Parts: sequence; C-alpha cells; structure tokens
Amino acid sequence: MRRLTPALASATATALAALLVAGPASADVNGGARDSYGTKATYAPGQNPRTYQRPPAGFTPVFTENVSRHGSRAATDGEDADLVLALWKKADATGELTAKGRQFGPKAQALQQAMSTVGYGDLSGRGKREIQDTAVRMERRLPGLFRKIAADKEKIDVVSSGQGRAVDSANLYAGALAATDPALKPLIGPTRTDVDLLYFHKAAGGAAYRDYLANDRRLARTLKSITDRPATHRAAGDVLKKLFKGGFVDRLSDDDRVAAATAVYNLYAIAPAMSDESPGGRGWGMERFIAKRDAAWFGYLSDAEDFYEKGPGFADSDITYKMAGFLLDDLFRQVEAKRAGTGDLGAELRFTHAEEIIPLAALMGLPGSTEGATAARPYTYADNPWRGASVAPLGSNIQWDVFRKGDTYLVRMLYNEKETAFKTGCRPVSPGSTFYDLAELERCFGRTPDGA
Repeated sequence: MRRLTPALASATATALAALLVAGPASADVNGGARDSYGTKATYAPGQNPRTYQRPPAGFTPVFTENVSRHGSRAATDGEDADLVLALWKKADATGELTAKGRQFGPKAQALQQAMSTVGYGDLSGRGKREIQDTAVRMERRLPGLFRKIAADKEKIDVVSSGQGRAVDSANLYAGALAATDPALKPLIGPTRTDVDLLYFHKAAGGAAYRDYLANDRRLARTLKSITDRPATHRAAGDVLKKLFKGGFVDRLSDDDRVAAATAVYNLYAIAPAMSDESPGGRGWGMERFIAKRDAAWFGYLSDAEDFYEKGPGFADSDITYKMAGFLLDDLFRQVEAKRAGTGDLGAELRFTHAEEIIPLAALMGLPGSTEGATAARPYTYADNPWRGASVAPLGSNIQWDVFRKGDTYLVRMLYNEKETAFKTGCRPVSPGSTFYDLAELERCFGRTPDGA
C-alpha cells in the first residue's frame, strides 16, 4: 500500500482558498458522452452550493457525516494497455496500422507509463484535487458547524476501508479541512480502518454476495446474453478497424476482437481520471480513437455488469445490496448518538469504493437506483435509469447534514453534493423541502416499531 507524503497529505490554506467550484459542470472533463465512462467518470458536484435550501427558522447545524468513494485513480493494473500494445506492435511490424493506429500506440504507451508512475490503482493528481475540493466545499457549506466543533473541542472521526486509495483520500480530505481552519487540526483523529463497514463486499458480511458472483447461474446467463450480442461484435470490429487494417482485424477470433476492443474502451474510460498527468494537462485525446456510438455501447456493457453485480440487480432479490445495511445503520447510529447526547463527534468521515457506494444507493433508493430488472424487462438504457456515471462516479459521495432546534433534529441529504430527497414514503418537513425530521426517517426506514 502506497502512502502519501506529508506534502501531499495536506494543502496550504492559500492554495485551498481557490478550490470552491462555482457550478456543477465546471470540473467535468468527460464531455457530453459522460454516461459512456460508467463508474470511471470523473467527479463534478451536482449543484451550485449557493442554491441550497436554507434550514427552517431556528435550526442550526450540529453534525455532518459522509460516505465517499475515493477520488480519480489510475487503472488497477496494466493489462489493458499490455494487450492492445502487443497487437499494435504486431500490426506495426507487418505494416497493418491505420493512420489513427500509428497515433494510438504512442498515446497508449504514454498513458500506461503515466499510470505506472502514479501507481496502479492509486490516486491521480485529479483524484487528489477532487477529494480536497469536496472537503473545502463541506467546510464552506457549514461554517457555523465547524466553528462550533472548534469551540466545543468536538472530534472529527476519519475512517477508511484500509485500501490505499481510500486511505489516501481520507488523509487528503482531513488535511484539506485542517488547512481551511487550523483550529480543526488537533480535533481530527488519525485515519482508522473498518473493513466490515467500508469494504463489506470482501468482509465476512459479504460471503453470500461473493457466492452469488461466483455461482449464480442466472447472473452468468444474463450477463452473457447482454454481452454476446451482434451489437458487441459489430462495435468491437469498428473499434479495431480504426486502428488496424481490415485484414489484421479479420484474422483475430471473435473473442480476441471483443477482448481487444474492450481494452481500448477501458483506456478511453480511464483517461479523464489521468488528465493531470497528460502532456500539458490537456488530456490524452483517447476519444479520437473510438467512435461515440461504440464507446456508448461498451459503456452500456460496463453499466450492465455493475447493475447486476453491485446495484439494483434482479427485482426479486436483494443479494447485491442487503449487505450495505450495516453502513446505513452506521449513518443512523451517528445521528442518533448526537440526539441522545452520547456521542462526542462533530463529523464522521468515511472513505470507501464503488462496491460500497453502489449497493448503499440501491438500499436507500437513491435516484437512479430504485428499479431492479425482471426476466421480461432486462436492464437496458431505454428501460432503466441506472447509470454508473451518475450513481457512483469517481469521488462520489453521500452526505447527511444534521440541524437542531430544541429537541428536534432535521437531516438533509446531499448525493454528489446535490440536495436529494429520501426514498419514496419518507415525508419532508414541508412539501418540496429537502429537510426531514430524524424521527420521520427512522419511521420510514423501519428503525422504530411503527415503521416496521
């Protein structure tokens, strides 16, 4: 596990002062084809903070908590680049590269080298900024809360999955908070690890889930039926024929064509996350090597896999998201402890992965994650709103802000920093409000006897 140096783990207050993002699209480098990047889409806040609703009169912030995916990163390994570059070298040796193919090889080699330098699976420069920016916006969203935390010497707890990029994200987030207000620094605890809470898909609580991935025949049959379509083979041929001459592509087997085209798509998908490491920071231009419709198809295939393996999945089963109940319970426990006066925290900050964000979104019924698929209506973009780029982009987060007036506690949820209603059946304090009484949320989520 690679650790950040002290210089990277925090930023100066001067540098962080410029990090407030003015609008929801200002940090997005994915362009108009955002959905085609799936869960590798880079992060942009979903709402201008100046447009957030004000809490009802008399309510003041007393607590905040989050669940955040790590920031943008390098690919987890070099296999995709290795596969494509091996083909590229063969075609180059036999004079079977297209004009775009000749351009592609050096670009892919440079991207691979940049990812190797960053460290496979580790945060990129963009990923570090995404996390720091989100921390700064949290502090600016709730200045009264953080003044109260500093004045009352309340603690800020920081916890991660224990995986390198999540640990690094936690440290960067905490460092950014401390840099915006040095009075917070002694109140921020060292990042601790809770595998059961934030890496549950690999922990004891995920045993049934792992068996589902490995052995469920319906899952395997469904994914094969989605992937092994004429559209996939057509798209694979189109992708490769942009780079290699037709005869070279035709000599590959169907499976090899799909594997190679998928590798090209994967390089396309990860490139925006590595934008800081590109020459001059101008981007890698990988979108020039894959047509929009082909990127969209491979993006759909990626989303379909995530939908069935991590998201709402089959409508008659909760195996993909039931295990997120432990994390949802913790969100409630922290707020309930604040109400009961038994907790000494001003903020609880959690850092995890797509494998946790996606099932939590499904369990909570967040936008886009409310509909499972049936045999009659399998997952398609036409029939289901689930999109990886919206549900769990790199740096995605769920935040609960808690406000108090007397004995009443209200909760506001931000999903990727956009004010978001709780699931159907939960009643806000007034029509159209984004604030919910904690007691109402307990009823709605079945945490009280009358809500069962």
